[in-house]
Amino acid sequence: MIQPTPPPLRFSALRIALRLAVLFAIGYGIHLLLGVAMGLVNTLPQTAQSGARVGLIVAMLVIYTVLIAVPFVPGIEIGVTLMILRGAEIAPAVYIATALGLTLAYFSGRFLPYATLHRIFLDLRLLKACELLTRIQPLTQEQRLDLLRAKLPGAMGDWAVRFRYGAIALLLNIPGNAVIGGGGGICMIAGLSHLFSARAMVLTIAVAVAPVPLAVWIFGPSLIAP
Repeated sequence: MIQPTPPPLRFSALRIALRLAVLFAIGYGIHLLLGVAMGLVNTLPQTAQSGARVGLIVAMLVIYTVLIAVPFVPGIEIGVTLMILRGAEIAPAVYIATALGLTLAYFSGRFLPYATLHRIFLDLRLLKACELLTRIQPLTQEQRLDLLRAKLPGAMGDWAVRFRYGAIALLLNIPGNAVIGGGGGICMIAGLSHLFSARAMVLTIAVAVAPVPLAVWIFGPSLIAP
């Protein structure tokens, strides 16, 4: 395998600075959007009799869908607050928005070009990561699964491959998963790895995010109210 050669340091530093500026702008935009979202949530009436305008709720759900797709952003708080304030009637819409947002994150990772990642790793002088990308890029899903199985010791490899969708569902439901990227980050990495087929992953997301909205829909928001 040919050793990757990083570009001159000044070019790498410039590209890294530009990327950091873009990330900062995106982060600040997300911060503002989260503030707007929570502000809109606080304007919602606390009883169904008050008759919140449909347009406001739709706007909230769209913002929620986008935010929950972003890694490390605690967008789920918006969905929980919506269900607490609006009760069972909003639970199906929150479920759909959650599933759509996490599916968006998965496909964002799945279609992220490897050339882009390779260039970023080169600028950061992560040559081993570049070599790994070059090695796995041409592999099919089955070949990647075989590689994963071979890299893990003993029966752990077979377990990791066989129950990989269950592991994703479990991670999506673990409290505090924001520290490992949140639902958006987990699904984006799953897409990036190409270890998960699109159809099975969409089904996994649909099942994994169902329990809380379904419980609120059946039993009411008192289950999640503080």
